[in-house]
Amino acid sequence: MKAIKQKMFRPRATWEKNLIVLWFSVFMAGMAFSEIMPFMSLYVDTLGTFTKSQLNLYSGLVFAVTYLVTAVVSPLWGRLADKHGRKIMILRASAGMAIVLGLMGLVTNVWQLMGLRFIQGIFSGYISNANALIATETPKEKSGRALGTLMAGTTGGNLLGPLLGGTLASIFSYRITFFITGGLLGIVFIMSLLFVHETDFKPAASKDLFSTRGVLKALKDPQMIFGMLLTTLIIQASNNSITPIISLYVRELMHGNGNVTFTSGIIAAIPGIATMAAAPKLGALGDRIGTERILTIGFIMAICFFIPTAFVTNVWQLGILRFLIGLSDATMIPQVQTLLAKNTPVMVTGRVFSWNQSFQAIGNIIGPLLGAVVAGWFDYSGVFLSTALLVFMNFLLFRVNVANKARSANSHG
Repeated sequence: MKAIKQKMFRPRATWEKNLIVLWFSVFMAGMAFSEIMPFMSLYVDTLGTFTKSQLNLYSGLVFAVTYLVTAVVSPLWGRLADKHGRKIMILRASAGMAIVLGLMGLVTNVWQLMGLRFIQGIFSGYISNANALIATETPKEKSGRALGTLMAGTTGGNLLGPLLGGTLASIFSYRITFFITGGLLGIVFIMSLLFVHETDFKPAASKDLFSTRGVLKALKDPQMIFGMLLTTLIIQASNNSITPIISLYVRELMHGNGNVTFTSGIIAAIPGIATMAAAPKLGALGDRIGTERILTIGFIMAICFFIPTAFVTNVWQLGILRFLIGLSDATMIPQVQTLLAKNTPVMVTGRVFSWNQSFQAIGNIIGPLLGAVVAGWFDYSGVFLSTALLVFMNFLLFRVNVANKARSANSHG
C-alpha cells in the first residue's frame, strides 16, 4: 500500500499533470459526443411528421453534416493553434460545443437541429488539439505511452456515452439529455481552463509557416506524413465500414431469437473495451521497440481477424473476433499519432494534427457508405472481406512509406 501511495502521490512533471487532466477531459468529451447518437434519429422523428424515406434522409444528413464540416474547418483551427497555442483551441472547442449541444435541446424543427450540427462541426477539435498539446509537451521518448493513454480515455468515453445517453433519455427526455450533455462539456471547459498548462508552446514565427506550402517545407519527410494521414483515413473507414450492418449481422447469427438489440450493443462495445485496456500498454511498448514495428503487427492482426469474421456461425465467435479487432485498433491509431508527433516540428504540430482530424472525419463518412454499398452487393460477409482488403492495402502503403523514410535517412546519412 505504501508503494502504491508513493506512486500515486509522487511529484509529477507538467506534462504528466496535463495528461491526467486531459485524459479525464477527453473521456468526458467522448462520452458527451457519443451519448446523443443512440437517439438522434428518434429525436429527429419528434421534430415533424416524416415519411420513412424522409426520416432516413434527414437522420443521415444530421449525422453526416458534422463530419463534413469538421473535415473542412480543421486545418483552419490547426493554423490558429500553431499561431496562438493549443490550449486556447481546446477552450474554444469545449465552450462552443457546450453551448451548441445545450441549444439542441431547444430546437423546434429538423432544420434548426441540422444547423446546430453544422455549427458543432465548426467548433470541433477538442480531442485533436488535446492530442497536439500532449504531443508537443511530452518528451518524445514518452509520447507513445502518453498518446495511447489519451486514446484510451477517448475510447472509454465513446463506449460509455451511448449507455449513459440511452439511460438519461429514458429517465428524463431527449431534450433534458442535451442539456446534461452541454453541462458535461461545460465541466470540460472549466477543467481545461484551470488545470491544463501549455509551457512549451513555440508559435510559428515565420509567415511562411502559415501557408500549407510553408508547412510542407518545414516537414523533413512530407510524403511519410501524408502517408500516415491516408493511413488514418483508411483505419477510420475500415473500423466504421461495419457500423451500418453490425446489428443486422447479429440478428442473422441469432436467427431472430433472443434480445438482438442488447446483444448488438455488447458486440459494438467489445472492440472499444479491448482498445481502452490495451492502448496505453502498446503505446509504451512502441516507445521501447519502435512505433513502426507495433503498427506493422497491428495491420497483420487486423487482416487476420477481419477475414474469419466473415465466416462465423454464432454470436460468440463474432464477439471474440471483435475483441481481437479492438486489440489491433490499439496498435494502430495511437501509433499513427505517435509517428506524426515524432516526425513533425513543434511549430506546425497543430496543423498536422488538424489534418489528421480532417482525414479521420472523411474516413468516418466513407466507411459506413462503403459498408452499406458492399452489404447490398455481396451480403454481410462481403463487408468484412472488403475491409480486410482495405487494411491490406493500408499495410502496403505503410510499408512503402517506411521504406522511403529509411532510404531518405540513409541518403542524408
